[in-house]
Amino acid sequence: MQHSDKSLSEVHESVKVPEKQNRWRTFMSFIGPAYLVSVGYMDPGNWATDIAGGSRFGYSLIWVLLMSNLMALLLQSLAARLGVVKGWDLAQASRQQFGQWANISLYAFAEIAIAACDLAEIIGMAIGLNLLFHLPLFYGILITAFDTFLLLLLINKGIRKLELFIVSMVSIIGLSFITQLFIVKPDSVEILKGFIPSTLSGDALYIAIGIIGATVMPHNLYLHSSLVQTRKFRKDNLGIKAALRYNFFDLMIALNLAFFVNAAILILAATAFFTNGFHQISDIKDAHVMLKSLFGSLAPTLFAIALICSGQSSTITGTLAGQIVMEGYLNLRISPWLRRTITRAIAIIPALITIIYFGDEKLGELLILSQVVLSLQLGFAIVPLIHFTSNKKIMGEFRISNTTKYLAWLVAIIIISLNVKLVYDEVSSFINNLHGNSWIEIPILLIVLFAVFLLMYIVFQPLIIQFNQKTYLPHGLASRIEKIESFTYNKIAITLDFSNNDKSSIQHALAVGGAEAKYLLIHIVESVAASRYGGEVMDNESLEDLNNINLYKTNLLQLGYDVDVKLGFGRRAKNIAEISKENNIELLVMGAHGHAALKDFIFGSTVDAVRHLVKIPVLVVRV
Repeated sequence: MQHSDKSLSEVHESVKVPEKQNRWRTFMSFIGPAYLVSVGYMDPGNWATDIAGGSRFGYSLIWVLLMSNLMALLLQSLAARLGVVKGWDLAQASRQQFGQWANISLYAFAEIAIAACDLAEIIGMAIGLNLLFHLPLFYGILITAFDTFLLLLLINKGIRKLELFIVSMVSIIGLSFITQLFIVKPDSVEILKGFIPSTLSGDALYIAIGIIGATVMPHNLYLHSSLVQTRKFRKDNLGIKAALRYNFFDLMIALNLAFFVNAAILILAATAFFTNGFHQISDIKDAHVMLKSLFGSLAPTLFAIALICSGQSSTITGTLAGQIVMEGYLNLRISPWLRRTITRAIAIIPALITIIYFGDEKLGELLILSQVVLSLQLGFAIVPLIHFTSNKKIMGEFRISNTTKYLAWLVAIIIISLNVKLVYDEVSSFINNLHGNSWIEIPILLIVLFAVFLLMYIVFQPLIIQFNQKTYLPHGLASRIEKIESFTYNKIAITLDFSNNDKSSIQHALAVGGAEAKYLLIHIVESVAASRYGGEVMDNESLEDLNNINLYKTNLLQLGYDVDVKLGFGRRAKNIAEISKENNIELLVMGAHGHAALKDFIFGSTVDAVRHLVKIPVLVVRV
């Protein structure tokens, strides 16, 4: 377990912005974060509302997509501003403003929302694999578990590699829909008419609510406020102003691309289904089948490819957001692979249960439920963001103008109101279908009431209590050193694996302890027999290891050092810790091989495990 005051510390300020005045190179160095954000606006959760809107009402709801995109542009620009100006992500800022109970609650809601979003991506990608390769949905969902390792690989290669991967996914999605539009040949005049606002009522209003509600994703606000901090730029006023300007340009391009994709889905549905009299197409699989019957194999194939890319890219950014909210709200950092595996497991399990017990056809309903759960979290991200970015004590001269603030509050009220209506309708429908099971109604109503209370708290608390302007110190204050103490280690243990790295570990240990210390050489035998029966069975591997470790002992005794040896059997970390404790070791010297990501998962990270099991200093020798 680690603590860090930097959001996504492994890639924080890892992209250097050129200092020379070359606008094009500077702009290119800022390109990237908004594209990772934009995939959330074209994820599988958005496809259903776009398909339903296009098939039932033709091109008439394009203006709703445009309005939703403008709302998203405003709110995402506020998230970027917070990260650029203060160097905080939204979760870190919330942690300093609100009480502990509220932060834990906000964290829980954020985690549920991210899991719900991840659920939508998993279902979408599984459906895409099913449509393209006829792979059963059950196995498609299992395959999505490996996204975790893909993200670890990319993030360890650097944030630019991850951004390049996401941009390539977005490009494939865009090209797929451009090609599909050429195939279906939409009416350009009708498309232009769709940009003209029209009166909404009945089902059109409901679908418009779904489009707006599914557009602004709460996890994107956390994500964007963190990703902009991956750029290393000058922190004076001119540098901050330039960073805000370039990030806004990046955001405009990326979100306009997201708008194009959503509009393309709606236009595709309007041209292929509405104009041909198919007005009830709302399911992704139904849309694919209908495309194939109307336009042959190419259009539905591209449709499935775009769906897979959408699910793949969206789930990567969702798991990053999970890391951000955990570190920000709780000041807690766990192993990245464990963090992302937990997030993925939370999403995969309900999808698998749905398929096993209810069948494939219920996945569509689960997809809708995930969007309702996502809607619940939205206000808890938007409201604090507006409070923070409009606060002069926090943002100084970079606080948003009154006009922007009022506009942001208007957008917040519209989005929250529409989502409240959506949640109310869905919860009411769910309760009505319980057929008298009141014991289920009570916890649901309690959760809803608590969510309303928490929302009221974060709306009014910042207006009453001033923001905590203390420097963000996750570790506490530094202690004053009055005098330098000298340490003498009399018993030093050295872990060995009989590779070329042992020499470095031994030399470092001898340099610390000198000729006066006593040394214990440790090796853990991990053969199957030794792991099961311990020292009772000295198999061939155990005998060879004993011979090897005694060679080290003989060599060091000849050099004048006091040395003993000890073999352990079975689990490395546990045995090393137990041997160190039994022999009253004062310093443990271990070699670290520099494994990362997948290798750590496969081979294990012994050093990290051992240092949590012992209460003595551990000298890690990077070999």
